[in-house]
Formats: sequence, C-alpha cells, structure tokens
Amino acid sequence: MSSTPKEKEKKKFRLFGSSSKPERPSVRKVDISAPLDFVHEVHVGFDSDTGEFSGLPDQWSKLLQVSGITRNEMAQNPQGLVDVLGFYTEDVQGHQKDDSSKWMTLEKKNTGVSTGPKLDIKTVAPPPTTAPPVVGPRPDFTKSDKTKPIATPAAEAPKEDAAAAAPIRKKNSKNKMSDDEVIAELRKIVNPLDPSDMFRDLKKIGQGASGTVLSAFNKATGQSVAIKQMNLAQQPKKELIINEILVMRENQQANVVNYVDSFLLGREELWVVMEYLAGGSLTDVVTETILNEGQIAVICRECLKALEFLHASSVIHRDIKSDNILLGMDGCVKLTDFGFCAQLAHDASKRSTMVGTPYWMAPEVVTRKQYGPKVDIWSLGIMAIEMVEGEPPYLNENPLRALYLIATNGTPELQHPENLSDVFKDFLCRALEMNVDKRASASELLKHDFLLKASPGSSLVPLIKAAKQAIASAEG
Repeated sequence: MSSTPKEKEKKKFRLFGSSSKPERPSVRKVDISAPLDFVHEVHVGFDSDTGEFSGLPDQWSKLLQVSGITRNEMAQNPQGLVDVLGFYTEDVQGHQKDDSSKWMTLEKKNTGVSTGPKLDIKTVAPPPTTAPPVVGPRPDFTKSDKTKPIATPAAEAPKEDAAAAAPIRKKNSKNKMSDDEVIAELRKIVNPLDPSDMFRDLKKIGQGASGTVLSAFNKATGQSVAIKQMNLAQQPKKELIINEILVMRENQQANVVNYVDSFLLGREELWVVMEYLAGGSLTDVVTETILNEGQIAVICRECLKALEFLHASSVIHRDIKSDNILLGMDGCVKLTDFGFCAQLAHDASKRSTMVGTPYWMAPEVVTRKQYGPKVDIWSLGIMAIEMVEGEPPYLNENPLRALYLIATNGTPELQHPENLSDVFKDFLCRALEMNVDKRASASELLKHDFLLKASPGSSLVPLIKAAKQAIASAEG
C-alpha cells in the first residue's frame, strides 16, 4: 500500500538533524567495547546472507520468535540486538521479578565498561556443533561502576537449575550483609522513637510489591506526609534500603519529594516518611488531559532543576518518567522518592501490564554502554514526548522490539511534528541527541529558550482536577 504525502512527510521527520542521525552498524564490522574482567563469554554468530543467528541461548531464541523483529531489522544492527537481548533478559526481567531494585545511583568516575555477549559477524555462520550455552544471571559486579549504589552488595547466587552449568565467578561472601547487620545499620540511621503516636488520620493510598503507602498528618507540625510501610522480611535486597535512606536524607531540594524521617518497628517493619503531594502523578494528567507547550515547559523546567541538583551531587536517577513525577494541588512539580513510592491502583491498564519495561531509557543504557547523568536527560526528552502524545514512543510494540528500536533508531519520530513549535522541537533535539557528548546537560537545558514559554505552575491545577475527576468517574 502506498503512503499518502502526509505519511511520507511524517516518515521523513526525525527530531535530530541529518548531521546527528546515527549510522547503522555494518553487518560485517561491529565495534565492541573492551570487556570488563569476566569469566564466561557467549559467542553468537550472525549470517549476513540468511539474516539468522547461531549460538543463541534457548531463552533468547524464544523471545525473538514472538518479538515482531523482522530479519531485515535484525540485519540492520545485529550487535545491538544481542546487546538488547542481554539487557532485556537480565536487567528488565530481573527488575520485574525483584521490585526492591532501586534506580537512584551515585556516579563514580573513571570506571570500566561492562559488555554483554560478543557477536561474531560472519559471511556464512556454520551451524553450531554443540547445544547453545545456557547463560546464568548476570552478576552485579560485572555491571558498570557508574550504576552501583553507595555500598554494593554481592550478587545473589543463581538458583540450582540448568543455568548453574554456565561458569560464573565466585562471589565474595563478606560483601553480603546478614539480616542482623542490616538491622544494626538501620538502627543507626532511623529515628529511635515510636511513630505510632506521631501521626494521625492514616489512610491507605497505594500498594506495591514491597509495601503499603499511607497518607497521614504529623501531629506536632500538621505536615501532610506519605508513609511507606515495608515488611523487611519480604525485601530480598535489604542492603539497598540503607543506601536509599542515606542518599535521600542527604539530597534535599525543592523539586524533589523529600525524605522526612524513618522508623524501625522491631525487626520486621520499616516506616519511611516522605512529603505527600495530593495532586498525584503526572501520568494521570498525561493520560487524561491535553497539555499545551507552556504547561509542558513548566514541568520540564521544574524537573530539570531537580536533575541539575542531583547531577551536581553525582546522583543519577535513572527512572525519569511521568509515573515518577508528583504534583501538588498548588501546581508544584517534584521528582519522586526513588523507589519508595508504591504503584497506585488506578494505573492505565496498558502501563500496568508493562511494568519495568524501560521505554524512557537512553540507547546507551539499553545497549549496556558506559553511561552517566545524561541518561536522565534522554528520559526527560521521552517524557516530554509522552506529555505531547499521551504515551512514550513504542509503548504499543512488543517490549523487546521496543528496546531494539531504541537501540537501533535512537531518537524516535513524532506523530505530528507540525503541531509543535520550532523552539520545542529544538529542545527535544538537544535532550534526545544520540551522541552523549553532544546531548545537553540539565544546566544547559535550563537556559534553553523553550523554557521561556513556561506557564505558571498554577496553570497545572485545572488539569490535575480534571484528571482526578475523570479517574473517579471511571472507577465509579
């Protein structure tokens, strides 16, 4: 079927200019980063004539069969596909299974680069003489130091199954904190008082895999707060909780949903108290209303203030999206508390079935390259598109194909670029630049002319109220 003129024009438009359009890798030559010190390597072959891989682990083969990725697409970027398969099976699915994983991390300088399996590009790939190797879970220590939390726990041992056949590095058991050690460290940083009599009007507002979220009022100050009640016995990586509390406590800023206090009740229950914003998440506004450029600009500006602050402290958030932006009933905009907020029950169904799929992630994350704070800038650009179109690019694609498109195509196309101002499109170009060195920083984007279009924060209040009314009507 031939395309209409408008469709052809849409296909031609990309946010970046022709000079910054990424070159698609040749199937005969693939640049691969120097590997970090590791023990086992998976060799995957690719036949450029047939467009088929050899040596793929069974799990990867099964994922490819249902991914919707065509052979022509595979041939465009075979190394990227291998990188994405590794990322999807080990990082995305791992986060889906382990809801305790946190995203906010400290950036560390002069670190190595972690790589996935090496791809052998061959003119004709001979059939494998043995069964494809089974790849076990990727140990945490093989990941980039830039993504490690303050105190890095040792990776958990793989389950006793077929994956154990793959050679793995022996873990350093002394890096793994015992439950007693975790409790002892928590007692050093939490408030020793009993919180039961400190708060009133406790009301459940959310439920997550790792705990319950309540709204409440501080009896002494009258401050409205959100309380995350966590059962420590149900947290598979308790060490990360210590890191999160320490980082949140030390990074207080007006555009961050700030940490208030924490309490340990016995050995089982941890209360983490944060600011409460009654306006709900930006997701509700994005999916239920239509924002104009002035409203998008003010949200971007406030988020950039938070990111500039975090990045100056070498903190990377790594999960910027509308779900993690909370709004106040006065129109204030704040970045959420980095993993301690539970998912509210009224999420859009399409999103709730895709929890953990990183549509907002930068190409360098998806392809497991070394990265830094500018991954948050990419995600902010995707979130800006989300505010325009109601959802991020590729949301309706198979998750694996979506990741492959991010890795291969990079900057997504807009559905209706003609509806956006030139200054807004330039803002998107600066945020969604494939070349990380050319991608703008938070400080640079705060000086962009697009933010001069920002409406007052109060302009968001009618949208917040409209979203709440629409959600209430749908639930009623």
